[in-house]
Amino acid sequence: MKSFIILILCFTVAFAKTSLAQELQFTVSLNYDQLVAQQKTDPQSMTKLQSYISDFLNNTSWTRETFGKDERVKCKLNINLTRSVAQGSYEGTAQLVIARPVFNSAYETVLLSYVDRNFNFNYLPTTQMYFNENSYTDELPYVLAFYAYTALIFDFDSFSNLGGTPYLQRAFNIANLASTAGAGAKGWDQRKGNGDSRNRYWLIENLMSQQFIPFRESLYNYYRQGLDVATQNPAQTRTKTLDLLNSAKAVAQLRPGSVVINSFFDAKSDEIFQIMKEATPEEKRAAQTILVNLDPSKTQLYQRLSQ
Repeated sequence: MKSFIILILCFTVAFAKTSLAQELQFTVSLNYDQLVAQQKTDPQSMTKLQSYISDFLNNTSWTRETFGKDERVKCKLNINLTRSVAQGSYEGTAQLVIARPVFNSAYETVLLSYVDRNFNFNYLPTTQMYFNENSYTDELPYVLAFYAYTALIFDFDSFSNLGGTPYLQRAFNIANLASTAGAGAKGWDQRKGNGDSRNRYWLIENLMSQQFIPFRESLYNYYRQGLDVATQNPAQTRTKTLDLLNSAKAVAQLRPGSVVINSFFDAKSDEIFQIMKEATPEEKRAAQTILVNLDPSKTQLYQRLSQ
């Protein structure tokens, strides 16, 4: 009887670890209206493609950490396919949105909103795709793995100082392998002149740079010592927000047009405005000056800080 109980307990533990192994909770949307208009797609194939993407992201173990169901990193991947140059060959864009809850509140903060303008890949429902992190295989799983590690970078960085570094290195290795293989085209292009400075390679290159370490450290302070204590200490939240803005300003001076800084403000502009609109006049002026300079497309929003 005792042996039987031990066996049941072992099975229960094993099942629990398996059920908690997945780290990501991706919601995947796939728009292929333009392909339908061009009569270059099969809806059934698109359904299978969406299932493949969702299953790959959500059912792969990306770390050695144990995540509870409610601890998984919440992400959205919004895909818009615009062109099919041949059977099974697709071109489009993808938006990656990463979020996490704020302590002691019902609010979720967006960690990153990144638009990939080179979401190009081959896919046939009848063809098996393989993913080997150490050897480039197929484009689609490599891009998806890159998104997965990017999500982990920003999530772990928000909970511990530079906590996302292990996943940063893995994402960088993927980008280098894909670029060397030559099959990734613009999405992995390392050239500064003719390439796309907002592509996946440059996103991860920015984060790998020593110049961005102070910015990543200020992200941790913003989330853990700022947003997570906002209900108890709003003044401290505003201080950490200004620290983050000054850090972003310093990085932008060193690396103008950084895809990381641009993507950061795509995600955080409204949130930062809501935080700073309750600030002192001096804090508002300081924040507005930096925000208008770094994110001029939203100048009208930021000018409301001085009204």
